[in-house]
Order: sequence, then structure tokens, then C-alpha cells
Amino acid sequence: MKTLILALSLATTALVATPLSAQSISEGDKRIGAQANPELVAQYGGAMKGPAADYVARVGRRIAVQSGLSNSERDFTVTLLDSSVENAFAIPGGYVYVTRGLLALMNDEAELASVMGHEVGHVAARHAASRQRTSTITSVLAGLAGAVAGNSGLGSLVGRGAGVGADLITKGFSRSQEYQADDLGVRYLASGGYDPTAAADMLAQLDATKSLTAKTTGQTNSIPTWASTHPNSADRVTRAENKARETGRQGGERNRAAFLAAIDGLVYGDDPAKGYMEGRVFKLPTERLSFAVPFNFTVNNGDAAVTIAGSNGQAIFAGGKAGGTLAAHVDSVFRGLSQNGVGHGQISTTKVGDLPMAYSFGQANSNAGVLDVGVFAYDFGGGKAFHFVTLTRSGAGIGPFEPLINSMKRMSEEEARTARPMRIKVVTVKAGDTAASLSKQMAYGDYQLDRFLTINGLGPDAPLRAGDKVKLVVR
Repeated sequence: MKTLILALSLATTALVATPLSAQSISEGDKRIGAQANPELVAQYGGAMKGPAADYVARVGRRIAVQSGLSNSERDFTVTLLDSSVENAFAIPGGYVYVTRGLLALMNDEAELASVMGHEVGHVAARHAASRQRTSTITSVLAGLAGAVAGNSGLGSLVGRGAGVGADLITKGFSRSQEYQADDLGVRYLASGGYDPTAAADMLAQLDATKSLTAKTTGQTNSIPTWASTHPNSADRVTRAENKARETGRQGGERNRAAFLAAIDGLVYGDDPAKGYMEGRVFKLPTERLSFAVPFNFTVNNGDAAVTIAGSNGQAIFAGGKAGGTLAAHVDSVFRGLSQNGVGHGQISTTKVGDLPMAYSFGQANSNAGVLDVGVFAYDFGGGKAFHFVTLTRSGAGIGPFEPLINSMKRMSEEEARTARPMRIKVVTVKAGDTAASLSKQMAYGDYQLDRFLTINGLGPDAPLRAGDKVKLVVR
């Protein structure tokens, strides 16, 4: 991963200073992008296929050529990622990505184009070359993630969302860089024939989503991933509105009907087949397992592992076929954590509920200091074992993860069998329908009206007219 990050940075420095002067993407950038692409796609749950993915690709290529990185749409590879994490990013070589999680928050094609234009703007302005990062436990975890799920022969079992390795590439721009990417995105909207005010509308939508998340979870610092990596504020919305006026373009395409038709039926939130969160509990019906995530920890369900991150520690959950005893499984995970492995103490055994568990502790040096490393493996029978790797500051031991480790259990056959994903359903407003009446169809037991208004970008007093199209989240 370190090699990949360095290569991407070097490739970005090679971009021309004036993005609009470029006629095609260099072969060097194409090679670097092609190298990074499979890993990024895998860490975000894989590439989606079908009408929604085709639609996103068409819109993405249309807006990307406005950057001047290439005058050929064929030079751009635009991918809809099968992740509920709300994120979007672009890398050198013409690769542009948006997750289905972020797509579901949008309300028309111009908003989609604004997000992808912003991301392409980062590449065109060479922002990755000047980005600086701080060494934290997260960077250590990124180095271990592949080993935990891959080198131990455990394979890719749980799959969707943002891997920490991908975050190292797609996060960390400064406020001034975000403003510049905003400006470029607005310019691309105008030159591409879209309504340039869509950028401000999308930023406002992210702000509304942030407020909803705070209200429904009680976590005031919980915001959409794309918003957290792209600082949002009322100031930024106002600034985007001003930049739209400066383009001199009045109106432009929004293509709401085409957009809603494309996302009708899209999986919303977690896909049970790949693991999902229900409250604070992560469930994987295909393997009939679940565990409870501690409060104030975030969960990213990646293609090869689930990462659980907080300020005082991080953990990775992975698993698959078990070779030999449970103790041998623990030892193999430690050996796979780095090139030379991580030493560990005696392997102990116990039970969590009816599940046999083996565990041990070791320490690893990092540029964030010495870390305590724990491996906790569970025998689910049938030749399958699953495990956590925990990382905490030296001396903390299992630290905040004791409740997590002790919460592992089997799901009932009935619960696993009946798990179904939520989906976006586009409906036509009928005479007499109101936001309150339509919101009762939302697949939630709480805050139905708030969720309905937010996902549709509506204010509390916004009128609904017969014939309008709106989004519902249903099972």
C-alpha cells in the first residue's frame, strides 16, 4: 500500500499545471491508475453492474472531460461502488468513483455530476502531490489490513465499504484545496451544460444528512464520509452559490426524472448478504454470526475485513476457512501481520457463549509508538474460524474491546434466513398525499418523517404536488 500511495503522488505531480490544456491522459498515469483501481474497488465492496452503474458512468464521463485531463470520454473509467458508505473520489489515470451510499442521497443528475466534477477537480489541480498526513494508529492498521485478511489465507469473506487503505488515498485534502475543487466542479457543471447551482444543493444535502445522523444516533460528530473528508459548512454552501452566479449561466440540465429512474430499486444501506449494522450490532447472515460494536466506534465493512475504529483503539474482523486447530489459526494471524510477523505470548482458550475461542497478545512497533496487539479467534464449526485483531496503545491490552470480544454469537436460522436489504423505491405523489403520510412507508421504526424529508432534499414545509416523484426506503 505504501508503494501504491507513493506512486499515485508521483503520478499526480506529473500533471500539467493548466488542466484545460491537456488532450489525453499520459500512459504513465494510466498505468498507475490501473494498478490502484483493483484494490480501491475491492475495498469498497466491488463494482456494481446494471442500469444504475451504466448511468453513473455516462454522467461521470460527460463531466470528467470538462476538466481538460482528456478530451475523450473513453479515457475515463467511472465506477459505481457497492458500498453504503457515502463517498466519492478520483485518482490519476482517469478513474472516478462514487458509492451507492452517496448516490442515494442525491436527487438529480446535476448533483451527481457536481460530486464527480469536484473529485476530478482534485486530480486536475494536483492536490494529492501536496497532501500531508499525520502518523496515527490508522496508518498502522492500513498496513496490517491486507495481512490480516489475505496473508493468513482467510480470503475475502465480508464485503462492502471503505477499507482503511483506500482512505489513505482518498482523504486528507486541506480546506483551500476543497475550495479549489469546489470552484472547478462548478465550472465543469456550467461548461458541461448542467445547472451550476447543483453543487451548492449537494453540499446543503450533505449538511442535512449530517443533522439527521446526529439526531437519530445522538452522535453529533457523526457525518457522511464524503462530508467528513470534504469539510462542509454554511459558508461553503454560500460560496458555491456565489461561484455558480459567477459562471454567468442561468439554469441548465438537472435531469431529475432520468436520475430517479436509474436509482429506483437500488440497495440502500447495508446489504445483508455482505453483512450489515442493526443499531450497534453487526450481523453477517450468510455465516450466522453477529457482534456488538462499542459506542463511539465507527464501522467500515470492507471487501476483505470489517474495521472498527475509535480514538483509543482499532480492530479488524475477518475470517474464513480454518486450517488446523484454533490455536494454530491465532498463530497464523500473528505471523501474517507483517513481513516478519508479530511475536505473541501464550495462546489461551475459553468459550464465548457456545463458541470456542483462542486468544493471545503481542506488541508491534510503529511510528505511532508501541502498540498492544491482540488476536481473538472463534471456532464456528464446519472448518470455519473468524477472528478480531485489536490495536491499542502500549499498556492498554484489550482496552475498550472487551465488550466487543465477548459479544460474538450465532444468529438464529430464522433471523439469518429472513434478512433482506432495504431499497430505494421511487413513487409518484397522488392527490392527498403528504410528506407525513408517505413517510409512514419508510422502513424505519423512528424518525420516519425526518428521514423522508432528508433523503428527498425537502424542507419541513415543502409542498408535494400530485405527479411529483419522491424516494422511499423500503424492504
